Amino acid sequence: MGAFIEVVLGGLMAGVLYSLVALGFVLIFKASGVFNFAQGAMVLFAALAFARFSEKMPMPVAFLLAMAVMVVLAMLIERLVLRSLVNQDGIILFLATFGITYFIEGLGQLIFGSDIYPIDLGLPKEPKIILEDTFQGGILINIEDLVAAVVAAALVLGLALFFQKTATGRALRAVADDHQAAQSVGIPLNRIWVIVWSVSGFVALVAGIVWGSKLGVQFSLTLVALKAIPVVILGGFTSVPGAIVGGLIIGVGEKVAEVYLGPIIGGGLENWFAYALALVFLMIRPEGLFGERHIDRV
Repeated sequence: MGAFIEVVLGGLMAGVLYSLVALGFVLIFKASGVFNFAQGAMVLFAALAFARFSEKMPMPVAFLLAMAVMVVLAMLIERLVLRSLVNQDGIILFLATFGITYFIEGLGQLIFGSDIYPIDLGLPKEPKIILEDTFQGGILINIEDLVAAVVAAALVLGLALFFQKTATGRALRAVADDHQAAQSVGIPLNRIWVIVWSVSGFVALVAGIVWGSKLGVQFSLTLVALKAIPVVILGGFTSVPGAIVGGLIIGVGEKVAEVYLGPIIGGGLENWFAYALALVFLMIRPEGLFGERHIDRV
């Protein structure tokens, strides 16, 4: 029983981190109605900025400077790309995020370099055994993962409240529904897009720092971010709570599948389990657990 709980806890902590990355996708989709393929590149760019700044200055200052860089990046994206694509089809905006992806990746490596940069948050990396008196052998947990999961959970809950309780959050939802209608009632579309890309950049920065402390800041961080795509499919493209639940399902599911099904059907389940589960959901409930069902009226 102790071993099973240990696997589930590990999955929950990984799932919260997946949810954190998935939030970036949800934020952009809620504001523009388009899937932001560039979120993974934003995670890499933000992590690179923080890692290089933290080499020469205290971490709080490096964090603020990296956040400022992400805000400037959001303003440039809005000014140079999004402003000319208002009221375009969703597929046009989606294809634009492909171009933004490769531009951000190239710009990040041009400015900050392409080496692997470590991020040391000062947290203990050695696992700790807890509940030895309750379960035979105890339960092994990673303190760094636990702290990261708590920070990510707090950020996720804060953003959920932001969308539900603030006027800006309601404006974001209105913009996603209809660009022209939102503008006609006085909602400043350009400012809303800058805000949401900045918030998404903040989420990318936190996610990049967390994953960078575990894996080092390297190009493969963009691939880690892609693991959030099944999370968004499960939870729903427009749902912040869905990103949370979807992340937990994916995190626990892939860990349990790897440990208990892996020896039976072969290893490597952790790499593709999330995508297989997302495919099943697309066939059964394409709008996700918490997404809004789309109805075409004729």
